[in-house]
Amino acid sequence: MPSALDTPQGAAELAESLLPPLGNRWLHTQAVAARAQEVVGAVSEADRHLLVAAAWLHDIGYAPELRDTGFHPIDGARHLESLDAPARLVRLVAHHSGAVYEAEQRGLTAELAVYEREDSPVLDALITADMTTGPAGQAFDFDTRIDEILVRYEPGSEVHNAISKARPYLAAAVERTAARLDGS
Repeated sequence: MPSALDTPQGAAELAESLLPPLGNRWLHTQAVAARAQEVVGAVSEADRHLLVAAAWLHDIGYAPELRDTGFHPIDGARHLESLDAPARLVRLVAHHSGAVYEAEQRGLTAELAVYEREDSPVLDALITADMTTGPAGQAFDFDTRIDEILVRYEPGSEVHNAISKARPYLAAAVERTAARLDGS
């Protein structure tokens, strides 16, 4: 088991121990981590390893052996907590990509609220990496990615409703990351 989960190498090792059997989810995770590496310039130098580590771990809650609530941000965060991962990494995984919107749809707001959300350049960059990477690792622009999710999940489903509501929040995070990368 990796000892330094907030490092890209330790996080990648943990992700690789859980996600490869999930096929496209593993491809997506690898591509999100690569995308996070591309946008590290949007965060402070001190936070760059944390961003990439969070990207590697953002979807570990999909691993069947970690399933508890059935909501991957919470299940992943709980697993990281059980491994004594740094609290900030746990919170980033718990709140990646507008998790609060889906938690509301699933009736899991209280469970997610245990993890304080940090509104920061790191969370924005993590959202950017996830929301510009397709389900099999394709490079997408933000609108294409959101549209892909809305097509993949049936209207009225928890994910479809959550992404529809989260779209402005997610778009703002992507825009802030782009502005930071541009030096604006």
